[in-house]
Amino acid sequence: MKAHEKISNAITKANNSGRTALVPFITAGYPEPKSFTETLKSISTVGDVVEIGVPFSDPMADGMTIQRSSFIALQKGVSLKWILDELDSVNDEIEAPLILMSYLNPLLAFGYEKLAERALNAGVCGVIVPDLPYEESAELRNALEKKGLGLIQLISPATPKERLKKLCKASKGFVYAVTVTGITGGADMPQDLSDYLNKVSSFSNIPVCAGFGIRKAKDVKAVGKYVNGAIIGSALVEVLEREEEPKPFLEKLLK
Repeated sequence: MKAHEKISNAITKANNSGRTALVPFITAGYPEPKSFTETLKSISTVGDVVEIGVPFSDPMADGMTIQRSSFIALQKGVSLKWILDELDSVNDEIEAPLILMSYLNPLLAFGYEKLAERALNAGVCGVIVPDLPYEESAELRNALEKKGLGLIQLISPATPKERLKKLCKASKGFVYAVTVTGITGGADMPQDLSDYLNKVSSFSNIPVCAGFGIRKAKDVKAVGKYVNGAIIGSALVEVLEREEEPKPFLEKLLK
């Protein structure tokens, strides 16, 4: 089985058990680098797939919560190499497929071929790069796919129909359906997403997960009517910021 297929399979397994898949997001090394692997192990017992943010100095798609967490992690020395080293150390203890969410510059600096090999060995199954346009993604996509990893594409409500079809076809693991046009961390999710999410799902042959603005159990239920999974980002990072336990928070989202 290719690595990116583990992502799709984990989401489908959750759906087959009668629930929406949960994809929690954390910024690597936040709030403290020393707690990263324990936090990861904890949330991976609830999350079906786990998304790990690579800190970056200019996270343009992220709201204040994730920007703040990224800045603090960078100040404490967190880097892509550090993340992969940490993941290597707990690879055998985490069953959930892992995804790296990174802006392009850290990946370029690390090297695509080296990234693909290190990521695969560390249990990473897919990569999200919010500032990499599809038209410029062939080199990274090829490097990842040689190792069986997937490049996950982002769709937004503003994506034209023909481009939507192209991105759904290119995506591996799942299709990331952004629920709002803008940055992460909004207080509320748009009320009526049904037409948009139904359209994305109709064009995709792999699972679709919705993200941006999902904070409560009712949000998970709302998107779960139309897509396969819900991505929990800023709300979970805020839990960590308050030094609360992440696992109970995630468990509540499934009730």
